[in-house]
Amino acid sequence: MGKFDDLSVAFRGTIKLSILALLIVSFGCKNEAAEAEKELTEVKSDQPEMVIWHIKAVHPEGRLIDIKAIDKEGQIHDVKAIQDSDQRSFMDIKALVGDKQFPVKILVSGDKYTRVKAIAEDSTVYDIKALTPEGDTLDVKGVSRTRNIIHIKAIDKEGAFYGVKAISPEGKLNDVKGVKVTQDQTEMWINGHAVYAHVKSLPQAGTISNDRNWHVKAIHPEGVFLDVKALDESGTIYDVKAIQDNYQRHLLDVKALVDGEEVPIKILVSDDKYTPVKAITDDGTLFDIKALTTDGQRLDVKGVRRSGNLVHLKAINAAGDFYGIKAISPDGELNDVKGIKLSKEKTEANINGHDIYAHVKALPQID
Repeated sequence: MGKFDDLSVAFRGTIKLSILALLIVSFGCKNEAAEAEKELTEVKSDQPEMVIWHIKAVHPEGRLIDIKAIDKEGQIHDVKAIQDSDQRSFMDIKALVGDKQFPVKILVSGDKYTRVKAIAEDSTVYDIKALTPEGDTLDVKGVSRTRNIIHIKAIDKEGAFYGVKAISPEGKLNDVKGVKVTQDQTEMWINGHAVYAHVKSLPQAGTISNDRNWHVKAIHPEGVFLDVKALDESGTIYDVKAIQDNYQRHLLDVKALVDGEEVPIKILVSDDKYTPVKAITDDGTLFDIKALTTDGQRLDVKGVRRSGNLVHLKAINAAGDFYGIKAISPDGELNDVKGIKLSKEKTEANINGHDIYAHVKALPQID
């Protein structure tokens, strides 16, 4: 009987320990759940302020064309992508009319190309057009479909297509596409109009095109491209391009095109606060690299900060503000223009008598 009592006591002790362990685990789980809920709440309350992205068509020559909403009286209204959280993967496109935001949609149509319109609460529709500096008004249409995606283009008088993009104040770039979530011709009805697809801003997926020369530009926060050029001592201006010489866009050379020659652009070794960016000819002549504003200013292009193997290049205005430097393909693809370092040494190489701190290349942009 004594052994049985001992076993009974041990068994009861085991049960108590098990219950205690379960209570501890349960309490721990509740605490973890509470912490998780707290984390989610904190993330939600820490959302960034709304960011307005500019909507533009990209001309093959590297020019931006405004995309606007136009009412029946011919009044022009902004069209923007609205980033209202910490994500830029799927953003609404809206027409801004007074203090209201009207959704932009592709409407059901029997036309060859589907109509892109903004729809007001009272069922009024606004045309979506691309307005060139020369005064031309270009249609913006859905021109083809790839499963869930409708490709939206501005169409010029000759029928050429220009990609439509969303550009952030920092120079990030998204595609503007139609999105279908059902197989039905009509996705939904909005204020009396049959909607074929929703117009959204999505990250660039890239293409397999070989566009050869990409335009190099600085991007102003207001969504304006500034030409980036090479200038010699006499002030003669030469093009600066990113050279795509194969079906890859991961690492493109950036060159100044001088009298039919491709001249390398490098960041030079310097003790200055911001490192100089120059084109270097075969005889060692240095050409300045500048961003040119429409009012004739010539902004320095410099290396302003290093992150590991990357040196961030910016155009710098008179107030000290930085503008991102980008490479834009004729199809509207966009890469960042950066300095890259291949060694830990301050001097990477010596080219035609000049010590090189970093090589200037165009790489796919990331967040």
